[in-house]
Amino acid sequence: MRITSLSIFVDDQQKALDFYTQVLGFALKDDVPLGEFRWLTVVSPEAPEGTQIVLEPDQHPAVPPFRTALVSDGIPWTSFAVDDLAAEHARLEKLGVVFTQPPTAMGPVSTAVLDDTVGNLIQLAQMH
Repeated sequence: MRITSLSIFVDDQQKALDFYTQVLGFALKDDVPLGEFRWLTVVSPEAPEGTQIVLEPDQHPAVPPFRTALVSDGIPWTSFAVDDLAAEHARLEKLGVVFTQPPTAMGPVSTAVLDDTVGNLIQLAQMH
């Protein structure tokens, strides 16, 4: 068994695509029209055949209150690994990304948390 895709619920698919590709640096994998929405996935350019992130519309009634509760409590939806957290934090801040937690050492890992502009907090993590 292996992970092929994971969903991140977003309130605006185009805005999410722009942020995840133009700011975070992921690459577009699939963009398939499905009526009002799209099957929209991005991948790490370092692993184009790897796990896909589905930028999924947040249309299910349970999603908005759940995401609101996570954001209110400062809990990230998911975590992305980076090789150099300080450099990535500096790069993203220059692009206007809002961080809710600056780089913080936590034993064997350092983390930072950013607002993805489409309803989620995302953690960046560097293992030491």
